[in-house]
Amino acid sequence: MSKTILIVGASRGIGLGLAREFKARGWNVIATERSHSDELHALGGVRIETMDVTDPASFEGFDTPLDALIVNAGITGARHQSAEQATGEEVAEVMMTNAFGPVRLAKTLLPRVADGGTIAFMTSLMGSIKDSSGGYELYRTSKCALNMLAKGVAEQDAGPRNIATLALHPGWVQTDMGGPNAPTSVDESVKGLADVVESAGGGEFRYVDYTGKDLPF
Repeated sequence: MSKTILIVGASRGIGLGLAREFKARGWNVIATERSHSDELHALGGVRIETMDVTDPASFEGFDTPLDALIVNAGITGARHQSAEQATGEEVAEVMMTNAFGPVRLAKTLLPRVADGGTIAFMTSLMGSIKDSSGGYELYRTSKCALNMLAKGVAEQDAGPRNIATLALHPGWVQTDMGGPNAPTSVDESVKGLADVVESAGGGEFRYVDYTGKDLPF
């Protein structure tokens, strides 16, 4: 019997690539968009829902049983990326979109995830405190917060039900956010990410990249 995965944020880039990859692997794929994506609708054989991680009303009624959940949501934030220049509104936007919104969605939908399943958050190596070289302060801080919140979900909510929790770094990928000069293609990234998701288990928490390498927290 095919497993079912919900991929939140699948209108383009890595999320779209993940929807395509899991479909090719025989999963029942439910993919979400905030606004209509021609590329996503062109996939075929994928159930499409409208969700926004910053709008709880868009996902609170979701009731389909799941084996895996990937929350792929993220913005760079204000162009200046400076803690000194940041307004309250800029901080709130990047933190809600990149950290608190994804975790609230995951906690809301966690009862739909089967015991022994997997939840994954799309983060970044730039969220590592140990690895940080500074700069990109708004983006780095939001991904660091996501990592911390994901670890809390693992300890308090997912782990006791043997659900694996992953904080996934997709690599520097050739997307709208990563730019055309990034060294990793979308196909290479999503194949690796799918391998990591499919091999997860045991209620573990891992902060890991698309090759399966554990990252410094």
